[in-house]
Amino acid sequence: MRCRSDLRVCLNCVHYDARAAHQCRERRAEPVLEKDRGNFCEYFDFAVRVWTPAATRGGARENAARDQLSKLFGD
Repeated sequence: MRCRSDLRVCLNCVHYDARAAHQCRERRAEPVLEKDRGNFCEYFDFAVRVWTPAATRGGARENAARDQLSKLFGD
């Protein structure tokens, strides 16, 4: 998210599902083409997610790269 970006977007909705038809589990909702743009869907409800800091989000590939760098520089 950036400053002044829309919050009421499909990507922030509890019904958003990348695997569902039109990426929405709510069958009565109108299809929205741009999921990252503001819209006026009447079924919109904010999704509740647990925030994790970027430092702990690293995947196995990132951790392996960090390990290789520490071995290279002797940290």
